[in-house]
Amino acid sequence: MGLESVGDLAINVILKKLGAEDIARVACASKRFRSSASEDTLWMNLCFHELALTQPQDHLGNLLPSFKECYQTWRGAFSMYPWSLVRRVKRCWDRIQTWLANNFPEAEATLCKGATEADIEELENVLKVKLPLPTRILYRFHNGQEIAKTDLETSTFGSSLGLIGGYSFYSHLVNVYLLPIRHIILETQQHRRCRGFLRRSKFVLMAASSTHSEKLFFLNCTNGQLYVGTRNILTDRDIIPCVPHDLIHLHQEVNSGEQQDAMLLWLEEHGHRLEHGVIKLRDEVNGRSINLFPEEPPFCSTAITNGVKVCASALVIPELIDLQHDFEKYLFAYSIRMSLEPQGCIINGMTFNSCQLHWRHWIIRANDIVVSDVNGEAVIGQFPLLRPGAKEFVYQSCTPLPISSGSIEGSFTFIPGRLAEPKGDPFLATVAHFPLQLPEYIF
Repeated sequence: MGLESVGDLAINVILKKLGAEDIARVACASKRFRSSASEDTLWMNLCFHELALTQPQDHLGNLLPSFKECYQTWRGAFSMYPWSLVRRVKRCWDRIQTWLANNFPEAEATLCKGATEADIEELENVLKVKLPLPTRILYRFHNGQEIAKTDLETSTFGSSLGLIGGYSFYSHLVNVYLLPIRHIILETQQHRRCRGFLRRSKFVLMAASSTHSEKLFFLNCTNGQLYVGTRNILTDRDIIPCVPHDLIHLHQEVNSGEQQDAMLLWLEEHGHRLEHGVIKLRDEVNGRSINLFPEEPPFCSTAITNGVKVCASALVIPELIDLQHDFEKYLFAYSIRMSLEPQGCIINGMTFNSCQLHWRHWIIRANDIVVSDVNGEAVIGQFPLLRPGAKEFVYQSCTPLPISSGSIEGSFTFIPGRLAEPKGDPFLATVAHFPLQLPEYIF
């Protein structure tokens, strides 16, 4: 290799160590440096490390001729925002969108393309608010979800495609989606007319249930906190924060005063739970949906007794909380999932290929005080028959508490074989202790 080639190689190695701003400065030094700084492999490296891009495309997914143009387009599109915050928001959306693409593509298809600055400014002008920077950037990537009108209005159960997901018990079914800007404007205006505090305190409605069971999430544009409404939303005392206040302030300190809001923290936590299997897809009455009942410790308990596996978890139902009630302020729903291990039911050395539930026993506590001791036949009127390899039996129920913290534990009585044809003595299957607790994050 000639000396000039070696020099070009050295320049390229040095440039790969630099950030975009320093590369631009080097390019101003000479024609030779400008040529080296224009190498597309250099910008491909920057696009990958800063934006996790493997092909040159803008934030709306449009392909571009080169990685250099790609990087310039990104920086130009978000020039009014801190670049570190833009990168963080992109990581957040990447995690969620990748999970949706791999597991729930029909929900991914409802994500809208990013809003324009003009769209965001229209929202701010009409509602007379100033959105926090992180929320603005979140909407620059995806302008909420476009749920088909027919899904929302003609279905008895609403749409199951909400990005945030939901739950069901008895006749109560919830599935929450992220609102597009035009819906934020319309729905916020509607709620402000009957709830004046929303207007005075600069609240906007960001997410809502697609079902008739109304669940509403409001962003306070003044302090950046996200709130969920309770049963009777009359004043700001009837809403509950969805993200720990301390965490918002902590991130502001860690990021050297960079503006922080709950919407970004909320979606980052949601993406983490999806990625790590804390919450999963479940088949519901109206189709597959993201089910918010936790399926991993510490909020989910698992016990295996004589081959019967019981998983149990609970979550607070904010839209049915009544903070004015003396004895039933908080409502918790719980999900019980039972199945028979592949080896079958083993009792006193004998193996049975089926067993059927006969009885339940629940002990429900508020803190350490027993508030309910339930003994009764069946669960929600059913006597599930368990077999190895069969689909697990899942049911949901609920219980009120006077305070925001408690627990449930208990047992099920099973009969080997069938109730009509018992093949052995009844036995108890443990339901391990699981918490009833107002969580730090509410979805």
